[in-house]
Amino acid sequence: MNWHDKVALITGGSSGVGLSFARRLSQAGAYVALVARQMSGLEEAARQLGTKRVTLFPLDVGDRESLLALPRRIYEQLGEIDMLVNNAGVNHRGAFETRSAAQVAQILDVNLVAPVLLTHAALPFLSTGASVINVASLAGKVPVPHEATYSATKSGLRAFSRALEREHTGLRVLTVCPGPIQTPFLAEIDAVPNMVFSQPISAPDEVVDAALRALEQNQSEVDVPKLSGKLATLGYLFPALMRAAAPLLERRGAINKRKYLRAALAAR
Repeated sequence: MNWHDKVALITGGSSGVGLSFARRLSQAGAYVALVARQMSGLEEAARQLGTKRVTLFPLDVGDRESLLALPRRIYEQLGEIDMLVNNAGVNHRGAFETRSAAQVAQILDVNLVAPVLLTHAALPFLSTGASVINVASLAGKVPVPHEATYSATKSGLRAFSRALEREHTGLRVLTVCPGPIQTPFLAEIDAVPNMVFSQPISAPDEVVDAALRALEQNQSEVDVPKLSGKLATLGYLFPALMRAAAPLLERRGAINKRKYLRAALAAR
């Protein structure tokens, strides 16, 4: 696909998958509107990208007034938006009853409410044939214990994407469902459920490459890695099978988690 002089709006853009999207698209000649909470993080991201095709928008997607005004601001500065990447995300891991109401609300606001509202606000400013990429998760197919709210938001984002695609046939709508990604989300290793580590960990570039390939092929959803996606789909279709396999996956994940922790400590 030709992204030269196109405009991409990317939330959660200062690191991980968002930064990888920005790198790929700016290298292809696109103008990137990069959104994240802290200007310091955005400035470091811009330094890494090393291009003048990036415009920084420090903004908390949980701030609804600022979020709803964002597409018009970008339109006025850069023109019509050709790609919207709803990537910003947050998670507070742990048993549901141990999470505070504020933590639960933040997960809901950032992971689900914000992408729905931002997409709604962006519709008048999207170009003909524009793309909307929603970064969900395999946890949206197979809910993960101790990540109940997070799983709920990613499941909801998948449903929103599918309905949006059918309503707006002029839009390309893609849902990206990664398994674990090597990002700051995995920084607090002890809090990550063993189940997460039962699957291979992908690099942000792998997720973005898969997303852009899927977009070119007019796919509606892509799983990363593919095999993990097939397993998640089986678990989604046959919940009893997933419950039976869960102890094995937990044990496998615990082993992989220890290996990951040792490797992380050795790399310091």
